Amino acid sequence: MESSVSRSTSVVSKMSFLAVLVVFLISSSYITSTEAYDALDPEGNITMKWDVMSWTPDGYVAVVTMFNFQKYRHIPSPGWTLGWKWAKKEVIWSMVGAQTTEQGDCSKYKGNIPHCCKKDPTVVDLLPGTPYNQQIANCCKGGVLNSWVQDPGNAASSFQISVGAAGTTNKTVRVPRNFTLMGPGPGYTCGPAKVVRPTKFVTTDTRRTTQAMMTWNITCTYSQFLAQRTPTCCVSLSSFYNETIVGCPTCACGCQNNKTESGACLDPDTPHLASVVSPPTKKGTILPPLVQCTRHLCPIRVHWHVKQNYKEYWRVKITITNFNYRLNYSQWNMVAQHPNFDNITQIFSFNYKSLTPYAGLNDTAMLWGVKFYNDFLSEAGPLGNVQSEILFRKDQATFSFEKGWAFPRRIYFNGDNCVMPPPDTYPFLPNGGFRPEVSVFASVLLPVLLVFFFFFSA
Repeated sequence: MESSVSRSTSVVSKMSFLAVLVVFLISSSYITSTEAYDALDPEGNITMKWDVMSWTPDGYVAVVTMFNFQKYRHIPSPGWTLGWKWAKKEVIWSMVGAQTTEQGDCSKYKGNIPHCCKKDPTVVDLLPGTPYNQQIANCCKGGVLNSWVQDPGNAASSFQISVGAAGTTNKTVRVPRNFTLMGPGPGYTCGPAKVVRPTKFVTTDTRRTTQAMMTWNITCTYSQFLAQRTPTCCVSLSSFYNETIVGCPTCACGCQNNKTESGACLDPDTPHLASVVSPPTKKGTILPPLVQCTRHLCPIRVHWHVKQNYKEYWRVKITITNFNYRLNYSQWNMVAQHPNFDNITQIFSFNYKSLTPYAGLNDTAMLWGVKFYNDFLSEAGPLGNVQSEILFRKDQATFSFEKGWAFPRRIYFNGDNCVMPPPDTYPFLPNGGFRPEVSVFASVLLPVLLVFFFFFSA
């Protein structure tokens, strides 16, 4: 009797262990990276410099400058939105080059009414075409902030702010707190303001240097996980040596189902397509995103095709396709990681910049369109794609078409990490050895299930 109970207990224990193992394996297959840290731009951030330029009877006048120190991530239209919370009871008397979205309650003021009396103001950039008497340098771009590598001349944005009911000396001024930055949606987290050495300014003739009365910096970093729960782009692969075209993973950016909201995706064969994409609406109405119905439901697909093989070189064709019917991409960029980028010979119709996130490592490249030629990626349709070819020189010590070596390790589009196909699905050489017909996860799970079945039958 005791032997039977002991044996039953042992079997149950083993079955419990195997059940937990199976659950762990299944759950681990769905774990994805949060992308809270960008390995290809480890020091990328947006830094805001708040320079107090002069004192006023009840406060100060400051110039706030926003620098985009991210190599490839930019802030597209409709632009940035900046917010903070005053430390005391400060008000904004006036602004140049920007404006707050709300004035707030200024009823206690008579005569001269402040620009904003809110405890937590929200500031936006002015639009292009703003009258010159309302502008300062680096303002009025509609909040668009380009990346540091792609367009350093437009990677900064500034505005002037006159603050009242504040301190009038370095010791009585209190820095604002709880800074927030939308670019244009969520994703940025800002640290506290830190007082630093006053900024120095050199005159145009370089013969005189002035400095701010007081300066503090705010640093904001980006996380793709905070920006959106689902990816925004995916990667497909093909090659000249295999007829297989590996598409984007199914449901890479979302799945179609009966509960999907109307308009979430649109079949390209829909009758009267143009009227569905752009229905009659009231002026100022912003239509929700509308992507083409595909297996992956991604707004952007990057296709990497290994095109040709030469004695000393090999060639790749890259095609970027937009599946979004209501969004185009101006000044787009793409970042690719591959070990042969340290020996690139020529790139056609794209701009190119080598990125070296770490010393001695040159395997990452940033690509973007040529101005007035293909720097504008149109919405979904016949013109909704851009393409280029890259010629690499072979390094005989490392070059190979086997085991997916010719395909990229990762790809970003506009700063977002794209979903790659599983490595065991990559196009393989016809005589390149065994290619598993089942996924790695299935090959691990099958023996576990067999053992589980053995114990159960026993």
